[in-house]
Amino acid sequence: MNMITNHLPTAELQALDAAHHMHPFTDNGELAARGARVMTQAKGVWLTDSDGNKIIDGMAGLWCVNIGYGRDELADVAARQIKELCYYNTFFMTTHVPAIALAAKIAELAPGDLNHVFFAGSGSEANDTNIRLVRRYWDIKGHPEKRVFISRKNGYHGSTMGGGSLGGMTYIHAHGGLIDGIVHIGQPHWYAEGGDMTPEAFGLMRAQELEAKILELGVENVAAFIAEPVQGAGGVIIAPSTYWPEIQRIVDKYGILLIADEVITGFGRTGNWFGSETFNIRPHIMTIAKGLSSGYMPIGGSIVCDEIAHTFEGSGDFNHGYTYSGHPVAAAVALENLRIIQEEGIVEHVRNVAHPYLAEQWHSLADHPMVGETKLVGLMGSLALTPNKETRAKFKSEAGKVGFRTRERCFANNLVMRHVGDRMIISPPLVITTDEIDVLMARARKSLDESYAGLKADGMFVAA
Repeated sequence: MNMITNHLPTAELQALDAAHHMHPFTDNGELAARGARVMTQAKGVWLTDSDGNKIIDGMAGLWCVNIGYGRDELADVAARQIKELCYYNTFFMTTHVPAIALAAKIAELAPGDLNHVFFAGSGSEANDTNIRLVRRYWDIKGHPEKRVFISRKNGYHGSTMGGGSLGGMTYIHAHGGLIDGIVHIGQPHWYAEGGDMTPEAFGLMRAQELEAKILELGVENVAAFIAEPVQGAGGVIIAPSTYWPEIQRIVDKYGILLIADEVITGFGRTGNWFGSETFNIRPHIMTIAKGLSSGYMPIGGSIVCDEIAHTFEGSGDFNHGYTYSGHPVAAAVALENLRIIQEEGIVEHVRNVAHPYLAEQWHSLADHPMVGETKLVGLMGSLALTPNKETRAKFKSEAGKVGFRTRERCFANNLVMRHVGDRMIISPPLVITTDEIDVLMARARKSLDESYAGLKADGMFVAA
């Protein structure tokens, strides 16, 4: 215990980390050379590192710490549950109170007839579940040939073999291949790909790629379309207004299943409980994780509509599941997290206070010499960096280099703001106050100024 609470000096921790800890999505050799930043404490929207710096977390961890850090209630619930029933599985005709209560609560909060939950340990696992769930559903219905999933380029659905295959990140596909029966269509990313089209015309065109792909593959072979209401890891890409109504029309017309990946957009992030409500999407399955427990415990799941759930009844075992499906401690913590979101009006705070206040300031960054576009829905936002606002030009330097340099300035100024290529993205805890938004924005603007000055000095503020 002592090494954790009374920690070693930063340099020694970094050396131990480099020697034994393999980081996700990281060049571990490069990280070892510079040393990882060691986080030791957190409260609200603030992180503290091993050198005592106070950092405002503009990313809520990995889009997940919705209620903010350091809530004692969640620690108390976890301790109580560990003492009472630390673990039991939900295989072999058994259940337990936390899983029962959480499934019922999720069904109450989810829109439409999404009344059934299959639990997993993460969003990636839940999307793996969705592949098997959907294929088995069509099998039971007498259509075993309906196996193909349509997804989007630059979409993100996790990095397991199933989730990574569903997603459209080619750099993930390059490391270990794809599972079969998954195809990708274009993304509704007007800023980068819309050319001279209006956003509305472009949104319609990109949605209609789904119909074209269904007809090309044969509707008899297509099982489902999966998409995030807002592309998160792809750079906070918010589709034009025409996109989702057309997607909904197409899935309804051809009778294919719609999966909304709400891992990021669920539990208040967009100013409603779910992103599907914000964009008026009617999914058959919703993927959830992250904000379900505000990241305090690993838990995810698939919320399934009545029709799918009832189809499985009486059809024999569904041969799928995880040791930690509905883990009692994770479920108890998630339940308490949902209670806090609901009773403290956190979704309403996003919708009525934090979003309007942040929006005013976020969109004011459009006047910055290197910002070509500002986008914000609820509390997830993005900035497109460009050397030429009029033409939406890319930088001459390698894609992502400018974004990385800007992110480094943010980190130096004690702000966590990520980059995806040359887009900057934020997703702060939902409890962020207006005063904290002021701090976030001041540090963001300062970081942009410093990055801009550095690019000019290095002759890098040049269009491709």
